[in-house]
Amino acid sequence: MEMSNFTLFDPRCRAEAPFSIDVIMQLDIFGIVLFSVLTLMATVSMLVFIEECIYIYKKVPPNKKSIIIWVTGAAPVIATMSCLGMWVPRATMFTDMTSATYFAIVVFKFLILMIEEVGGDNAFLKRSENKSFKISTGPCCCCCPCLPNVPITRRSLFMLKLGSYQFALMKLVLTILSIVLWSNGNFSVADVSANGASIWINCFIGVLTIIALWPVAIMFMHVREALRTLKMIPKYAMYQLVLILSQLQTAIINILAMNGTIACAPPYTSQSRGNLMSQQLLIVEMFIITLVTRVLYRRQYDPIPDLEDDVEETKTVLTSKKAVDIA
Repeated sequence: MEMSNFTLFDPRCRAEAPFSIDVIMQLDIFGIVLFSVLTLMATVSMLVFIEECIYIYKKVPPNKKSIIIWVTGAAPVIATMSCLGMWVPRATMFTDMTSATYFAIVVFKFLILMIEEVGGDNAFLKRSENKSFKISTGPCCCCCPCLPNVPITRRSLFMLKLGSYQFALMKLVLTILSIVLWSNGNFSVADVSANGASIWINCFIGVLTIIALWPVAIMFMHVREALRTLKMIPKYAMYQLVLILSQLQTAIINILAMNGTIACAPPYTSQSRGNLMSQQLLIVEMFIITLVTRVLYRRQYDPIPDLEDDVEETKTVLTSKKAVDIA
């Protein structure tokens, strides 16, 4: 009980995040080993990503190179930013914003990747002629099965792209705005009052995130069967996993830290300790996802055959088989 009161009223628990030197000085043997292993994991993640970039540049068709590099870079970038935030706690706001902004771009790039895997806009529209998008899907309208399907046209395809692109653009704009307000003393991540800028900006970002994820889900539901041989389902699963871990998991830990559920441990305040826990978890999780992603994307894909080609090929095979049976 005395120790609890000491921690509660320790002035270091009400101070700002510690400096890097304070973190280093308080590390014991276990802490040194832990920080070293996590730093090694983050470094290996980035090295694997760099090696993957070299492979993609040499082996993947030009229209997919930059897109796949952006998508496969999500986990290594988040791991690297988490490692920097772990060593420099006072930079956590900037590392988190960098990770979130990068992933906002990845959301748009993943949508474009699915279209490019089909062959691009023109090939997608040709294959999907007289078909429609099912818009009663998550995260917006999964509870509205009565919504009518939307015909697939160049306009509807553009609207899907725009729905995801707005998040990449607005997230960058709001990140710059947040940094400007922070420099003027008007923005604080820990300030969740109605008068603070943080709560309003984060709520707006949350709405933009849901709007951006909806087109990706719509497109995935439409092309998942056509791209099954390209392992699009596990790729989408990895994309969703990065989203859940980097956004939802981090948000839950931050809320627990703000409520005091996560106790402070000098020199870490409750908020700083929550950030530390989130960063350490993310490094391990993103390291595993980086390795899985490397397996999924490390191949050069041939264009998927047109539906008409599939029909003709099937007829040819059946005709040949019938001729052999007659002979």
